[in-house]
Amino acid sequence: MSQATNQSWGGRFSEPTDAFVARFTASVNFDQRLAPQDIQGSIAHATMLARVGVLTDDERDAIINGLNEIQGEIERGEFNWSVPLEDVHMNIEARLTEKIGITGKKLHTGRSRNDQVATDIRLFMRDEIDVIEVELKRLREGMIELADREAETIMPGFTHLQTAQPVTFGHHILAWQEMLARDHERLLDCRKRVNVMPLGAAALAGTTYPIDRHVTAELLGFDRPTENSLDAVSDRDFAIEFTSFASILLMHLSRMSEELVLWTSAQFNFIDLPDRFCTGSSIMPQKKNPDVPELVRGKTGRVYGHLMSLLTLMKSQPLAYNKDNQEDKEPLFDAVDTVRDCLKAFADMVPAIEPKKASMYEAARRGFSTATDLADYLVRKGVAFRDAHEIVGQSVAYGLKSEKDLSEMSLEELQQFSATIEQDVFEVLTLEGSVAARNHIGGTAPNQVRAAAQRAREALSALKAGA
Repeated sequence: MSQATNQSWGGRFSEPTDAFVARFTASVNFDQRLAPQDIQGSIAHATMLARVGVLTDDERDAIINGLNEIQGEIERGEFNWSVPLEDVHMNIEARLTEKIGITGKKLHTGRSRNDQVATDIRLFMRDEIDVIEVELKRLREGMIELADREAETIMPGFTHLQTAQPVTFGHHILAWQEMLARDHERLLDCRKRVNVMPLGAAALAGTTYPIDRHVTAELLGFDRPTENSLDAVSDRDFAIEFTSFASILLMHLSRMSEELVLWTSAQFNFIDLPDRFCTGSSIMPQKKNPDVPELVRGKTGRVYGHLMSLLTLMKSQPLAYNKDNQEDKEPLFDAVDTVRDCLKAFADMVPAIEPKKASMYEAARRGFSTATDLADYLVRKGVAFRDAHEIVGQSVAYGLKSEKDLSEMSLEELQQFSATIEQDVFEVLTLEGSVAARNHIGGTAPNQVRAAAQRAREALSALKAGA
């Protein structure tokens, strides 16, 4: 066989691949990242082949020892990656054959690069999901503790970015935590479908060798082997599912980022972020820019793009494997890296948020945030809600003219709109009274916030324990 042709398939070809085409079709520059998983899968495959008698024990041991040595070369940066060998699989196999001779060529018995790469990606995804889950847990823990600490810190709640009703800062942070709890469920659910083994599907139809796929699945920690060889080598829906999870998660982190950016501004002045999460301006010395949340907000778009890229990649592919699928790795790798880094940044930053309680409280006093409380008060006094709504609307209009909040008006001023109003109205017009009145599960009352934080803490602890 000509030295200019690829050793894994060159026997059928009469001329070498064009140099540009070799570079264009090669994936080794990015799929070398899968080397640990490729070696892991190959060791399991060789172990299984020896158990069923396709390899001798000596051949198995030579292959495994050679692969372990190659892993060391890669980790030390001593491995020579070759573009003409196309991908991570053939680079490792060629080096193995250099090291142990013809036995290295026996490793590929009973498998194809099609099922090999599908297995490598699933192993990679499983490893990365476990790392991402650790960061997600850490972020949720930080949010729960921050919410518990700030269960009584009052801030304005918004709809349409307009002051609506007073809430507590702890209640707001727990809203973030609820978003992440659902994301966490999506991640764990995705892991179940990732952890199914394609190896043994071979190119598309299985193999004639007496392989035992259950043995290989057990060796690699998969829940089970895939059921259909055509599907096993050709679909990447598990990668699409992960990038869907990633897109929803980044959407949530972006919403949080937007609020953090607003809250750190001089116009809101609700929180302070430690200097280590911010940067300055090259021209304006007074600036302290919230770069971490801004970058997370910006990175959301690239993850959305990766989801669309993978969906588009798969949408027109006939069964079984097609070269298109080589394009799955770069968007998937970047989505993984982006999610992991964004979660790490948030997990470090969120517990360090310092609420500016006086500013939050003063902002909650503006904008007639207790107007609904006054309406509820009137309803409890027997006034129909629509009539109460009208009375409060008139009171607010008066407050706008007189530049007084409802809580700043005298009893006489309030009674000009309804004689039903009595001295006890001021108990519900205070911010503290307003938040305390929402005393039900899911409400913003401080004792409910603490109870919700405890339930979230227990649920996360049970999740850690594998419950």
